[in-house]
Amino acid sequence: MATERYNAREAETRWQRAWTEAKVFETKNDDPRPKYYVLEMFPYPSGRIHMGHVRNYTMGDVVARYKRAKGFNVLHPMGWDAFGMPAENAAMKGHVHPKTWTYENIATMRGQLKSMGLSLDWSREFATCDEDYYTQQQKLFVDFMKAGLVDRKKSKVNWDPVDMTVLANEQVIDGRGWRSGALVEQRELTQWFLKISDYSDELLSALDTLDRWPEKVRTMQKNWIGRSEGLRVRFELDGAAVGGEPTIEVFTTRPDTLYGMSFLALSADHPVAKALAEKDPAIAAFCEECRRIGTSAAALETAEKKGLATGLSVKHPFNGRTYPVYIANFVLMDYGTGAIFGCPAHDQRDLDFARKYNLTVTPVVLPEGADPAAFVVGDVAYTDDGKLFNSDFLDGMDVDAAKDLVASKLEATTLHGAPAAKRQVNYRLRDWGISRQRYWGCPIPVIHCEACGVVPVPAKDLPVRLPEDVEFDRPGNPLDRHPTFTKCVCPECGKPARRETDTMDTFVDSSWYYTRFTEPRAQMPTVPEVANAWLPVDQYIGGIEHAILHLLYSRFFTRAMKKCGHVGFDEPFRGLFTQGMVVHETYQSADGEWVSPADVEVIEEAGARKARLLSSGAPVKIGPIEKMSKSKKNTVDPTDIIDSFGADTARWFMLSDSPPERDVEWTEAGAQGTARFLQRVWRIVSEASELVPTAGRAEGGDKLALSLRKAAHKALAAVEENIEGLRFNVALAKIYELVNTLAGALTNDKPLLAADGAAAAALAEATGLLVRMMAPMTPHLAEESWAALGHDGLVALADWPAVDRALLVEDEVTMPVQVNGKKRADVTVARTASPAQVEAEVLKLEAVIKALDGKSPKKVIVVAQRIVNVVV
Repeated sequence: MATERYNAREAETRWQRAWTEAKVFETKNDDPRPKYYVLEMFPYPSGRIHMGHVRNYTMGDVVARYKRAKGFNVLHPMGWDAFGMPAENAAMKGHVHPKTWTYENIATMRGQLKSMGLSLDWSREFATCDEDYYTQQQKLFVDFMKAGLVDRKKSKVNWDPVDMTVLANEQVIDGRGWRSGALVEQRELTQWFLKISDYSDELLSALDTLDRWPEKVRTMQKNWIGRSEGLRVRFELDGAAVGGEPTIEVFTTRPDTLYGMSFLALSADHPVAKALAEKDPAIAAFCEECRRIGTSAAALETAEKKGLATGLSVKHPFNGRTYPVYIANFVLMDYGTGAIFGCPAHDQRDLDFARKYNLTVTPVVLPEGADPAAFVVGDVAYTDDGKLFNSDFLDGMDVDAAKDLVASKLEATTLHGAPAAKRQVNYRLRDWGISRQRYWGCPIPVIHCEACGVVPVPAKDLPVRLPEDVEFDRPGNPLDRHPTFTKCVCPECGKPARRETDTMDTFVDSSWYYTRFTEPRAQMPTVPEVANAWLPVDQYIGGIEHAILHLLYSRFFTRAMKKCGHVGFDEPFRGLFTQGMVVHETYQSADGEWVSPADVEVIEEAGARKARLLSSGAPVKIGPIEKMSKSKKNTVDPTDIIDSFGADTARWFMLSDSPPERDVEWTEAGAQGTARFLQRVWRIVSEASELVPTAGRAEGGDKLALSLRKAAHKALAAVEENIEGLRFNVALAKIYELVNTLAGALTNDKPLLAADGAAAAALAEATGLLVRMMAPMTPHLAEESWAALGHDGLVALADWPAVDRALLVEDEVTMPVQVNGKKRADVTVARTASPAQVEAEVLKLEAVIKALDGKSPKKVIVVAQRIVNVVV
């Protein structure tokens, strides 16, 4: 065969067309083979794919192709997470309808993904903005309502003043909206909620069963769910009741530190704070200031600690002393009771507050070995274990014993006709507010009737369709302004009614899409027997940034769907892998503007790397390596890479450079090196194809044949093991080793290969194994190589080759040789060599002869297959 260069551009489109025509990757639900469901988190159709997509989907594709070759019926689908604010923003800025913008982007990105050669079942494709999809989602919502999993209530919400919509706590980053970056405000709105908090304990305990999830993700979810055991303690007001209540109740996880109390703090939304605000303008103004921080824990933690003395005080439950009551900006109303007691010595937040307002700091937990007379707390609270002191009857006890004793005493004490305390388990997790005041989302299928109240839309009247004749000439929800959308008839009484205009949080859309892929055209949310056969997802792949937002919601959603009979399992994802980011150098011009890598030339000058603009030669500053982002222009367009080097180069580079859970740096030099390597593989295939013997098999034969077969089967075993373990970079390293072996044989032993049928057959076998090992990573090159080697059919349909385990056993062993305990040489002997045979070979070694210097050894100690020690 000719050995011209491999033409990636021509070959890749040809093989993609062949796969499509043969429907290689379309999956049948009635296939009798064992199932394997591999899924990457589906993309938002923002306009173009980026290198992060290339890495994510390449990893999933390797798994899908490998499992298919191993005999599994593989489901590997693709869809689009297509609702959301960016489409509305585009509508306002570009005067294009969100639907048009979204589907045009989907078409572009679909073409880009197809150019990567991904083994996706495109027949199951859908977008969450498809009417068919959101129809089924509305059915789920109605079912959840009937099952008691939906609530509608007034709530403090995070309001994004730029996007003009509500944000979940998880969508507030450092007090700002996760998309707009605007400072978030607090507002009180009537909202729709999914009752995820009903599953707090179950979602927490089930994390222990997810042994194929990263520990980091499980820890993040545990912290977010936030189970805490504590005590609800009632503090008596020193004076008249406020709002009819003579006590203020707090929840604390540290009742052992009660004797270290120096203040009590209330949320701005606590009933006592509200009652005081009605009469005191200063308190009212301070409470309003607190509300502007936002409701997220991150915003509260990073905000400056501020408080306002109310003039109230409370009595200590044991010693009767009184302590001031403040309203504080770091106390949340929706956690615990909206009130805390402050123990500054043992809580950093309380300590910062106490120092700011000159409150007492009394340590009550003594570190092991510390002097109680000398121990003080400075600017850092002491939060570790120790013994109680300065605490009356608790002195000398450890923390756990003190907690239990405080709880027992207060539970047995009556205060205003009720126990002074009660043990309680609290969770940080709050119900999921899904109301969004925007157009481009799934309409919430309910009707508001003055006579009947809130009424779900009957199934026969679904879907509630998004009207297309909407205007985006100003912020806010266009559905509120639509002339007909809100007007409807109550399905129960027939009177005029109003349709709900809130749409669902887009995280609802992505919380069940993995079930829809199992039967995407069904006229119901799922076909339970089909969903139960495919799910849970065997391998889910995506970014760590979704550890809480998406993954926790999906775990809840699966349980909700199970309760309503749509699925029969609890956990949606059996295995989870979170890949690292793709990073790149940043570049800045002399005026501080970010410059794209495509506009920069990097050169070596006087031993240093320098950069300059391609257009003018002006110097460019080389900045740090950072995550690819549009704002810093350090992005690389995958289409440019595919056009220049081919999809296989991009795929191989993304897998080879670093462990998949770590960041990978994209470099032009790395891409060029990968392209050269793939050309090298093609040359090996070309040369090997010319040496394929007309007869004979690669069995037995001479030393060269055996060495080639050993190298190939060792590589095969290692690649198989490392793909199974998702250690793609290690798998590729083993392929590099095999390529070096084959290249060496073709360079040094070509006459022997041409003359020896066994050796040529071994070369053909090894090259064929190389191609099949590379097929999951570089599928186009593999198909071209498979055909060049004379095989019929597609390598995409070929079974994974079996490892010959006998070839993994080494016939020889190499052992270190020591003389008087110091290593002098190595000796290679047959694995079955006797001690006498080993000794004879050792005494022939030049290094040993020199060390003996004519003397005879006193003793030669042979530890079989391990080490030899010569004693002089």
